[in-house]
Amino acid sequence: MSRAEHDIVVDAPLRAVYNQWTQFEEFPLFMDSVQEVRQLDDSHLMWRATIAGRQVEWEAEIKEQVPDKQIIWSAVDGRVNAGLVSFQPEGDHQTKVHLELSYDPDGLQEHIGDALGLVSSNVKGDLERFKEFIERRGTETGGWRGMIENEHVPGGHTQGNTTGEERRAS
Repeated sequence: MSRAEHDIVVDAPLRAVYNQWTQFEEFPLFMDSVQEVRQLDDSHLMWRATIAGRQVEWEAEIKEQVPDKQIIWSAVDGRVNAGLVSFQPEGDHQTKVHLELSYDPDGLQEHIGDALGLVSSNVKGDLERFKEFIERRGTETGGWRGMIENEHVPGGHTQGNTTGEERRAS
């Protein structure tokens, strides 16, 4: 399993940055290789992306989501990957976003790309575009303040349960 990890400081308040990240269906606006993310329910997402010139799809499950703190996910079908994004206040109206992505390269092209650091470079670029997206807008496009807890995730709390507001803005 390979891994990419990056941090970025966004010039926006923690709540706004976290809220924007919960708008998963808008990821294609700033993630280069992502064509579509469909929200199936509060904790399941269907992804479609282009990786090493091939279109791939996978379903991911959010294992833990704590407002203004972190989101942990893993693929449950299709493309093997998992990750964590965390949010931390950083000075006046700034937020540090930390993103970790673990993935399993598939095929020769992906292994070569991984060895060349292309995935790490893409993750860094996606974070930079996310920063530009929210800073240019000046506010989030929506937000979901619900919590997903999973006792099987390190640092997780009680058994799976979801509460909170609508994920999409009205």
